[in-house]
Amino acid sequence: MSLPKDDAAELSARWTEGVLLKRDVFSTVERGRFRTESGETDAVLRRLDEVPWWSFPLARHLFAREKHALVRAKGLNVGPELLWAGRRALVRGFVDGVALHLAKPHGDLAYFRSAKAALRRLRRAGICHNDLAKEQNWLAGRDGRAYVTDFQLAACFNRRGRLYRILAYEDLRHLLKHKRSYAPEALTPRERKILAKKSFAARLWLATGKKVYRAITRGLFNFTDREGGGRRLVNDAPVLAELIRRNPAVRDTAIVAFADRRSGVGLYAFVEADQAALEGQLRSELAAAKGPKPPEHIQIVHALPRNASGAPRTEVLQLVAMNQLDLIEPMMKNEQDRAFLKDILEQRKNLRDRFNFEAKLPAG
Repeated sequence: MSLPKDDAAELSARWTEGVLLKRDVFSTVERGRFRTESGETDAVLRRLDEVPWWSFPLARHLFAREKHALVRAKGLNVGPELLWAGRRALVRGFVDGVALHLAKPHGDLAYFRSAKAALRRLRRAGICHNDLAKEQNWLAGRDGRAYVTDFQLAACFNRRGRLYRILAYEDLRHLLKHKRSYAPEALTPRERKILAKKSFAARLWLATGKKVYRAITRGLFNFTDREGGGRRLVNDAPVLAELIRRNPAVRDTAIVAFADRRSGVGLYAFVEADQAALEGQLRSELAAAKGPKPPEHIQIVHALPRNASGAPRTEVLQLVAMNQLDLIEPMMKNEQDRAFLKDILEQRKNLRDRFNFEAKLPAG
C-alpha cells in the first residue's frame, strides 16, 4: 500500500530519511529531519504505507486519533509538536530525550513533578492519553523535564464528563505506578491511596477487555510490544542468550532489539569475551543448535556496561543497536562508562540504517 501522491510529494520535498525506530502492523516510525518554514529540524515520521491490508482500518483509526490529539496539544509543551500531517503520514517534532525505561530516573523527584504538571496541562486541554502504563510513552528530556509521546490511543473531550474523569484518573494512576518504581519514598499519602484504588472501568478492562485485546493483538496480529522488541525479544532472546553463554570463552551476554528495514525487528547480541574472533564460532554454534534465528549482529566487547547492581545496562546497548548515538552521551556517568562508549561505538555492527546523530567519542 503506497502513500497518496500528495503525501509522497510533500515528504519527498521536506523529509530526510534517518534511522528506523519501529515497525509493526500499525505503522512505521522513523527518525530523520524535516524542512519547516524556519529551517530543518529533527523530527519523527509515522507512515502507514507499509501496513498490511488486514490491519489497515485499525491503523488508520489510531493514526487519526494521534493526529487529532497532537493538534489539540499544540503549544502545551508536554510532548512532540505536530509539524505536518497528510492522509497517511504525519511528522512530529523530536523530543531530545530517552524513554523512561532507558532513562531510569531513580530518585529524580523533579522529573515526577514535571510529569504531574504535564498531565495537568493535558487535562486542561481535554486530552486523556490512555497509554501511559507503557514506560516507552514517557520521555526524560535532556532538560530534565518529563514529556509524553505516542498519542494513538488518546481521547479528546470538549466537556469534562464522567468518562473524561475516569480516563484522566487512570492517566494519573499510571504515572504514579512509575513513580512507585523509581521514587517510592516520594509518594504522598494521597498518591498511595490513588494507587490502591483502580477505577471501575480499569477493573472491568482488566477482567474482560484486556484479555480480548491480548487475544487479538498477540494471537490474530502476532503483536508483542515489550520495549519495541516484539516476539523475538520476548521469546527468542532468552534462548539465544543461554546458548551463547554455553561457550566457555563467553563471560556474559546481553541481547537487545532494534527496528530493521528488512526484517521488521532485529536482535543485536553484545558478548563479553576477550577473543575478537569469537563471532564466527558463536554463529556456527547457534546454527547447529537449530533453535531460534540467530541475532542479526553479534559484537564482542571486552566489558559490558553495568549498573550499580552489576546487571548489564541494556538501555545503553539498545541505543547503540538503534544508532541513536547522540542520546547515549548524557547517560555516561563516569570515565569507565566513557571508555566503554568509545570502544563499543568504534566496533558497532549495525551500520546499514544509520544517520548523523553521532555521539562525541571521548578523546583517546
